[in-house]
Amino acid sequence: MHTDTERCVRAVQSKDARFDGWFFTAVLTTRIYCRPSCPAVPPKVENMTFLPSAAACQQAGFRACKRCRPDTSPGSPEWNARADAVARAMRLIQDGVVDREGVPGLATRLGYSARQVERQLNAELGAGPLALARAQRAQTARLLIETSELPMGDVAFAAGFASIRTFNDTVREVFALSPSELRERAAKAGPSRNAPPRIPGTISLRLPFRAPLNPDNLFGHLAATAVPGVEEWRDGAYRRTLRLPYGTGVVALTPQPDHIGCRLALTDLRDLTIAISRCRWMLDLDADPEAVDEQLRADPLLAPLVNKAPGRRVPRTVDAPEFAVRAVLGQQVSTAAARTHAARLVTAHGEPIEDPLGGLTHLFPSPQALAGLDPQTLALPRSRRATLTTLVSALADGSLALGFDSDWESARAQLSELPGFGPWTTEVIAMRALGDPDAFLPSDLGIRRAAQGLGLPSTPSALTARAAAWRPWRAYAVQYLWATDSHPINHLPV
Repeated sequence: MHTDTERCVRAVQSKDARFDGWFFTAVLTTRIYCRPSCPAVPPKVENMTFLPSAAACQQAGFRACKRCRPDTSPGSPEWNARADAVARAMRLIQDGVVDREGVPGLATRLGYSARQVERQLNAELGAGPLALARAQRAQTARLLIETSELPMGDVAFAAGFASIRTFNDTVREVFALSPSELRERAAKAGPSRNAPPRIPGTISLRLPFRAPLNPDNLFGHLAATAVPGVEEWRDGAYRRTLRLPYGTGVVALTPQPDHIGCRLALTDLRDLTIAISRCRWMLDLDADPEAVDEQLRADPLLAPLVNKAPGRRVPRTVDAPEFAVRAVLGQQVSTAAARTHAARLVTAHGEPIEDPLGGLTHLFPSPQALAGLDPQTLALPRSRRATLTTLVSALADGSLALGFDSDWESARAQLSELPGFGPWTTEVIAMRALGDPDAFLPSDLGIRRAAQGLGLPSTPSALTARAAAWRPWRAYAVQYLWATDSHPINHLPV
């Protein structure tokens, strides 16, 4: 995108927010970089240059604009539509892997050498993994500086900086203000009119997204399938427990017209960046709904569904192994029955957790915690008990690795080899746990009913052939087709 100068100039001159996060505008005269929708008067064309990432801008010596705050733009939707090495690297960097394991750890996870990873990221993003991780640390630091009362030393530690000096230097370089000046500036601005009251021990922030966003199926699905003790819908917010690299957490996510309200309670603040990244992933907030809906509207039978409620997202998960287990529990049973089975596992094997508001009690059990369970204790058919225990064993010993950094086709192949894993289970995991935007469920009963009602082919093979025109966004088509039903997953709880 950033190499198409004419298109970028048009987006900047029209202040088009749809392109925020796709590219950044660096102004040669002021040495400031902005998002395309910056409210300031656009610079002269000859003074603009376009870069693919905030990290590339910072590495080139540009400072973040104080008006549009480009470092808080939604992430590029490109990484969610691809499963190549660069896209997987970006998702891992957002999840804090470079901070925890360094560039060698990142390269090992991708199956490449550190030099190859560096070269590929520089070619596409204009910055290597260290620069990309540094940009993320700077944004986390700014968030803590402006929204919390933590001492600056604690902020530096939580954001992942190795020393106070590096923290101070980075903040000054990126934002042209010292940490204390950033905090003073935020205090003078005062809290937003719609900002929730501060609760001691929690951090409140806004998660941006590209409009439009339809919250009905997104939060409806999460609330309707919520596992008691792990998830709940309370006071207009979806709440759940989180297992994180350094500790645990509880998050409350509230849909708002122009953002998602996010309130986090963490046992270790070093998990902040990771928790934010996983919540954004779960809510599919970096999607490009304009591109998705435009393609789906091209089908005259889908167009009325898209026009009626545009901007549907794919509800995902914060924990891929957890979702895989739940997918098996949900095979050929109702939503209520699947929740009951999952709740029993949580009560028997979940790790207790403290919730500041008292509604949540456990983390969903890890594969390691489930590896020793007695299959005879499961109120499931014998074949499904075998499916579940085989899955758990493969996840626990590492022979099956599922995550948002997975290679989609390799993961599908591994899942398909497990007993009891047919196309529906494999594809629903690919869609909601691995994030493949083209995952498709032609054999799903709800999809077949919706297809028949719309005049689409209703047999799996014929529907798959018709859906070829929807690629690479068939997972989003699934959301629109499911929405034709009155099932609770399609509606915000009241």
